[in-house]
Amino acid sequence: MRVGIVVGSIREGRKGRHVGDWALTHARAWAEANDADVQFELIDLKDFDLPLLTAAVVPGAANRKYDDERVRNWSAAIDACDAYVFVTPEYNHGVPGAFKNAVDSLGPEWSGKTVAFVSYGADSGVRAVEQWRQIMGNFQMFVVRAQVSCSTFAEFTDGEFTPTERRAGSLGDLLTQLVAATRKLA
Repeated sequence: MRVGIVVGSIREGRKGRHVGDWALTHARAWAEANDADVQFELIDLKDFDLPLLTAAVVPGAANRKYDDERVRNWSAAIDACDAYVFVTPEYNHGVPGAFKNAVDSLGPEWSGKTVAFVSYGADSGVRAVEQWRQIMGNFQMFVVRAQVSCSTFAEFTDGEFTPTERRAGSLGDLLTQLVAATRKLA
């Protein structure tokens, strides 16, 4: 099983990469400790430089044949995964625009797969996750209940991610649910 940990912020000075790197390190340790045949990889949205969705053909009908090479590269990275952990900030009480555009730029790559959320923000990103849960329904994705929600005020020191002790355990619960759901859906 291949799980993509998708960092969904592209801002300069962003915190998402720190959170994503932490999640990747702990996910790999979780897989080893649980003898799970799961590979985790970091997929950083910023690496793809995606354009705004302007294609005349709706992504769900494009059959993975996208006009822009950057979208084709994004498609290949997402399609290679069986499940996802979205590392999402909360911007203005909602999902970040660039991440939403990236999700909307694809169609069948998401369909029927599982997803979980690690969020961060002033209120720990919980409102962004609630919006993502609604959005994922459109792709017939299964969203696990467990989530990890981190406070930018309490868990970042001098720009570095300093999660509370319980976060690693919460991430373990999230991964247990994600892997179990992905296996059931396979």
